[in-house]
Amino acid sequence: MPIAARRRTGYLLRMVQDGHPIGMPESRPMPTVGAGCHELRLSANRTEWRVIYYVEVDVVLVLGVFRKTTRGTPRHLIDTLAQRLRLFHET
Repeated sequence: MPIAARRRTGYLLRMVQDGHPIGMPESRPMPTVGAGCHELRLSANRTEWRVIYYVEVDVVLVLGVFRKTTRGTPRHLIDTLAQRLRLFHET
C-alpha cells in the first residue's frame, strides 16, 4: 500500500478510535465478517485498497488489509477475517 494510503488509513482509524463515525464512501459495515466490522475504502495510484477493522468500546482491531481486485470480497478472505475476529474474542 502506498505511503499516502497508509497515512490516510492511520488518520481514519484514529478518527474511529476517537469515537467519530465514518460513513460512505470511505467506510461501510461488513456484517459478513462479523458484528462491529467495517471496511475502509481507499484509492491510491489507480489501485483500490481495503482495510477491514472491528470496533468495540475500547478497541479498534485491524483484521486485514488487501488490494481490491474483484467486485465482491472473496469468500475465503471473509472466512479468514472472521476467524481472526473469533480468535480475538477467545483471548
